[in-house]
This record gives sequence, structure tokens and C-alpha cells, in this order.
Amino acid sequence: MFANRSEAGQKLAQELLEYKNENPIIMAIPRGGIVVADQVAQFLECPLDIIITRKIGAPGNPELAMGAVSGPDKVIINEDIKYGLRVSDDYIEKEVANQLEEIKRRRSMYLGQKLPLDLKGKPVIIIDDGLATGYTAIAAIDAIKEEHPSKIVLAVPVASSDTCQFISSKVDKIVCLMKPEIFYAVGQFYMDFSQTTDDEVIEIMRKYH
Repeated sequence: MFANRSEAGQKLAQELLEYKNENPIIMAIPRGGIVVADQVAQFLECPLDIIITRKIGAPGNPELAMGAVSGPDKVIINEDIKYGLRVSDDYIEKEVANQLEEIKRRRSMYLGQKLPLDLKGKPVIIIDDGLATGYTAIAAIDAIKEEHPSKIVLAVPVASSDTCQFISSKVDKIVCLMKPEIFYAVGQFYMDFSQTTDDEVIEIMRKYH
């Protein structure tokens, strides 16, 4: 159990110390992942940027991730959920369009006109506050791979053991502090899991850009 995202980030940073001399770039998944990543970036003394991915929620149950999107041509869908719930292609297209607009809005709000960091040939550590289905992380991984980093490490305070196993083949390494067998939601492993605000994200990112 973590007190909050800051404490989780401090503990995660200790497990990532081996990468300090590699001068990695931290890529955080907003919003909650930013708070965790800020602690890691300070500890490793390395740059921090964001990779914005958005969950594609199921009809009538937006918290159920049936996929994720990180860009116009970067959409992943869980076909089992899609067909199991009989979700139409029209619904998915509309949801993807809505989330792409939100990605654009958030990038502009958080970073203004600042360009993304160059990841080519550099080690990248992707950080979130936890993984449930893992689809937002997979979308982030797929997007970052297109930038040709030297390696990709996925680091989170907590994730289900099944999700870690599912994602492990997609990255060079996963660093996860807790892999509980019984997993309902990321928030159950935090004493304080209050929503991170846009203002908090903006304040943190001003330190790095």
C-alpha cells in the first residue's frame, strides 16, 4: 500500500537507480503518472516528457478499457471485448475521434507549443501510477517505438500479475513494485488516490520545459 503517488514515485525511483548513468528520458502517462514520474526524474536527474494515451471505454461502462489510442494511426482494440459486448465500428470511430481531440487539448494545455523530446537512440522509461488492463501503456509503448529509442523500460508502482506478463514481451524490461494476484483497481493500493488535476500537471511540467 502506498500513501500517495509521490511516495510511490520515490520508491519506484530506488528500483530504477541502475539507469541513472544511462541518461534516460522519462515519458509519463498523464495525469496520475506525471506525479509518480516527477519523483523518478528528480532522483535520476533526467528529462521528463509526456506521452498522452486515452482509454477507449466500453459503451455504458467507460471505466472498462476495450482499447486505447495515442494518435490517428495508433489505435489498439481488445477484439474479445469488442465482440463480446457487440460494440459497433461506428461507436469505436466516434470514441477514437473524441479521444484524439482530448489528446490534442491536453498536449496543448500541458506543454503549449513546446516540441516533444527527441527519443531516437535514447533509453526511455515509461511511467504510470499503475496498470489495470494495461491498454493505455501498450498504446504508449507502440507510439514510442516509432521514435526508435535504444530501449524501453516500463515502470509502475503496481500492476496485476497477468497484465505484467501480457506486456513483458513488448518492452525490454518491466519494473513493478507490486504484482498482486487479487487486483480490482489501481486505486485500492493507494491510501490517497485522489484525481490529479490539470493544474498539478502543468506545474510539474514547467520544471522540465
